[in-house]
Amino acid sequence: MIAGILMFSAAGIAPVAAQEIPNDFTAIVRQKIPAVVAITTRQVIEDPLTNVFPGAADHPGSGPFQPQVRETLGSGFVISKEGYIVTNNHVVADANEIHVVFTDKQTSSARLVGRDSATDIAVLKVDPRPNMTTTVWGDSDAVQPGAWTIAIGSPFGLGGTVTVGVLSARSRDIQSGPYDDFLQTDASVNQGNSGGPLFNAQGEVIGVNTAIVSPSGGSIGIGFAVPSRTARTVVEQLIRTGRIERGFIGVHLQEITPSIAEALGTPDSTGALVASVDDDSPRCKGWSTIG
Repeated sequence: MIAGILMFSAAGIAPVAAQEIPNDFTAIVRQKIPAVVAITTRQVIEDPLTNVFPGAADHPGSGPFQPQVRETLGSGFVISKEGYIVTNNHVVADANEIHVVFTDKQTSSARLVGRDSATDIAVLKVDPRPNMTTTVWGDSDAVQPGAWTIAIGSPFGLGGTVTVGVLSARSRDIQSGPYDDFLQTDASVNQGNSGGPLFNAQGEVIGVNTAIVSPSGGSIGIGFAVPSRTARTVVEQLIRTGRIERGFIGVHLQEITPSIAEALGTPDSTGALVASVDDDSPRCKGWSTIG
C-alpha cells in the first residue's frame, strides 16, 4: 500500500515528496499582504506646448495656459518599521505628489528618499504606523527556474491582488538599461503591479516587479522583476545617502567570438576582450580598481 504520492522528474531519477508542494499560499499572503501598498502620484505638467486652447492654431503661444495633471498608479512594499517603502523609479519619477494606500484603505503622504533610473528602483518614506508590517529580503541567487513565485500588487488600481506562478528564467536582458539582469516569471503582472514585490514560497522578497512583455497591454505570462540581489544594494544606499554612486574602470569590453579566439590564438572563447580604454579613466591612469 502506497502511503503517499511521489512526483518524479522527467528523467525518473529524483523523487519529490508530495508534502513539499504547498496546498495553497493563504498563510504567506495573510502575513505579507499588509506590507504591500498601492502608490498614487500626481505630476503637474507646466509646458504650454502640451496645452490646447481655442485659437491656439491661429496664435501659437498665446491664450490661457492651464497646467495639466497626470496621475499614475503603482505598487510598493514596506521594508522597515521606520516607514521606508520600495517601488519603481518609473512610478514616482517627476511626481509632485506621492500617496501610499495601505490595505486598510488608510492613505499617507510619502516623501521621495531617492531613486535610481539605471535599475528602476526608488525608495519612499512615510510616517511610521503602529504595528507596521514589513517584508524581508530573500536570496534571488538561490531561486531556480521552476520555483514558486507570488506577486502581490495593485494592477489597474485593484489593490491587494495576488497571483502565483513560477520562476520562468533568470538573467534576462530586456534592453532597458546597463544593468539588465531580470528574473522572469509567469505570475500574472499588469499595469499597476510596477514596484510590487515578487515573493518566494517562504514569503521572502526575491524581486521587484518592473516590466512585462505585452502586445495588448495586459498580461501574457511574461513578467520581469529586478532581483533582490540588485534591489537590496540600491535600496540600502538610497536610504543611507539618497543617491547611487558607482565605480568604473573606464574600459569597453567585447565578446570573444570563436573567430576572434582563433585570430588571437586562444584555445576557447571564454572571457572578454578589452576593446578600448577611455581617456582620463581610472584604468588609463593605472589605478587599481578591482579587488
